[in-house]
Amino acid sequence: MEVTSSEIQTYFDSRLSIFESYFGKPVQHIIEKNSEIRPLASLALMSANTREDYRPYTPLKGAFSTVWFDRYKISNDCPEHIESIDSMCRQLTDLINDEIKNGIAKNRILIGGFSMGGGMAMHVAYRFHQDLAGVFALSSFLNKDSAVYKALKRNESVLPELFQCHGTADELVLYSWGEETNKMLKSLGVSASLHTFPNLNHELNRTEIEKLKSWIEKKLPVEAAKANE
Repeated sequence: MEVTSSEIQTYFDSRLSIFESYFGKPVQHIIEKNSEIRPLASLALMSANTREDYRPYTPLKGAFSTVWFDRYKISNDCPEHIESIDSMCRQLTDLINDEIKNGIAKNRILIGGFSMGGGMAMHVAYRFHQDLAGVFALSSFLNKDSAVYKALKRNESVLPELFQCHGTADELVLYSWGEETNKMLKSLGVSASLHTFPNLNHELNRTEIEKLKSWIEKKLPVEAAKANE
């Protein structure tokens, strides 16, 4: 059974207050400030549908749309619109730095998103913040000549783990694009998993969300963090 973004908002485990406002803002820090995990970790999630500002979007013939960055076309076989990607990377870096100033260790920060949000997260983490706790990308992809791949070819440090999910029936972001992204990142040293969902289109389902929730809890264990205080 597929779920809508509004349903996701109330679906998660209230004990950790995870994803309290999943589709609320461009980057939503979704662990409540008064929860037991909030002083220990931070989680940011992005969706193309959560952009609060509009930008011209070339695939829509320049019409303004709520997207994270521009594309020349919706394809993995074309150049990236690197200017718009880098502009957003700088804004997201400011948000990460704000969390660090608030006392969150960088290795306790996860970043990820759905569709373009997942692609954006991969750019931020693997090009500029390779010491984050992890990255998740749901129904997302990178272009074949992505700046992410170029950055990783120069990297010698340990990289954030990647959690990917993708539906085989996705008609907007083809499953093969996500699969190719996963294989390429693995070849460049990323510990990456790809969870395949047969007959799922460009959307989320409950099984996918449960898998993501389990991965987040594994990456940000509360008791382990408290023991290291």
